[in-house]
Amino acid sequence: MPLVVNDQTIDDSVIEQEFSAIKAHYESLGSISCCERDDEFRGYANDNITFRALLTQEALRTIPEPREEEVSQAFDKLKEEHGGNDQFYASMGLSPEQDELIRRDLSVNLQVESLRESACKSLPEPTEVECREYYDNNVEKFSDEDEVRASHIFKSVRESEKREAIFKALCEVRQQLVDGADFTEVARKHSDKPAEEIDLGYFKRGELMDEFEIVTFSMKEMEVSPVFSTPHGFHLAKVTDRKHGEPKPFESVRADIETELSAQRQDAKLQELVDELKKTAQIKYTEPDDGDGGHDHD
Repeated sequence: MPLVVNDQTIDDSVIEQEFSAIKAHYESLGSISCCERDDEFRGYANDNITFRALLTQEALRTIPEPREEEVSQAFDKLKEEHGGNDQFYASMGLSPEQDELIRRDLSVNLQVESLRESACKSLPEPTEVECREYYDNNVEKFSDEDEVRASHIFKSVRESEKREAIFKALCEVRQQLVDGADFTEVARKHSDKPAEEIDLGYFKRGELMDEFEIVTFSMKEMEVSPVFSTPHGFHLAKVTDRKHGEPKPFESVRADIETELSAQRQDAKLQELVDELKKTAQIKYTEPDDGDGGHDHD
């Protein structure tokens, strides 16, 4: 039993699920390529689960159970958010026979939310000065996305034995472009795409293939890329223009900033509460058995 918080045993599968979600998040940011940070991520998983366990235990201890009507309202809202009664059960993989278990979970969630509201009710609203300071320090978060305009030459590779020959031929084409040949004219002659698909127009990140965007967004205007590959074949690209995202006006994002700052304050307040609960909590973590027997941490 790896994690026990005040006699509440946390199943291995719960920790593994939390660990997997954390690792997937960091991998999506491109900040990790393999498993060198697994121990760190498992630590995050244990911290997150301990945080939620202590908060839930405190809510059950100090907050009265919600009325049946409140639970029913929360259940109806949950079903509505999932597209109605039938869609809710289908999408969640549940059945009406499990309603009592669902209602019990909702009741606990309402108690936790009441605890959150009670702990955070005295927090001040963010001032305009604080909002403007956050805006100035994070202006890139409130800017339109950068855009790139590019033209490209594409060569399909259907037969693997021709791959090297196609690559070498495209390298020769690139040299012509570097030496000053007109990109559009060369593309009409060599690209496997029709002429109307040479100029791709403006695009943002997330609109084209990852490999293509990684190359083009790293290039300067009028630069010709090296020959690079995607699952579809070989490419040459030339960036013909760039649009840098302009900051959105402060007033148009002020409500979002207030929401973000309020959430940060609430998170900090709840962390203070949990840190206080930890002082008297009994928390034991047993390392997964790897053949060495494992050990406990208090």
